Amino acid sequence: MPLFARTSRRQAEKGAQNHALGRSRGGLTTKIHTLADALGRPLRLIITPGRAGDIKQAPALLEGQTGDAVLADKAYDSNALREIIASMGAKAVIPSNRSRKIIIPHDAETYKQRNRIERCFNRLKHFRRFATRYDRRTIHFSGFALLAAAMMWLR
Repeated sequence: MPLFARTSRRQAEKGAQNHALGRSRGGLTTKIHTLADALGRPLRLIITPGRAGDIKQAPALLEGQTGDAVLADKAYDSNALREIIASMGAKAVIPSNRSRKIIIPHDAETYKQRNRIERCFNRLKHFRRFATRYDRRTIHFSGFALLAAAMMWLR
């Protein structure tokens, strides 16, 4: 999914739009949106600037997937995403955002398994090049992220 952001003429000349860096309170950051299987192995990776919202990448992550349940945190709480998950024939295990007027209950026991995605990120961060983002361009960083994911599948 292409992400368009306004850049100054000078940044565009230098190719800054290819870096997937976004300004946030902590400085320049990158977000890595990941879909993992039940064993915590990465299936899909999408890299965006740090200011990009999580919910915008969810449909691209779930496209063509099947499963019994989709576990996600509060950042992914939206009616549109819940409809996508229901059309997959899966159960949405997403806690309601506190701004939601009508709270939608979720299965707390199943939600405990969401830590597997956190463990997936911890294993990816064992690769120093991934953890510190040595690569300047997004295509190089995503290439190494996919290589690290493939190495996780081989273990």
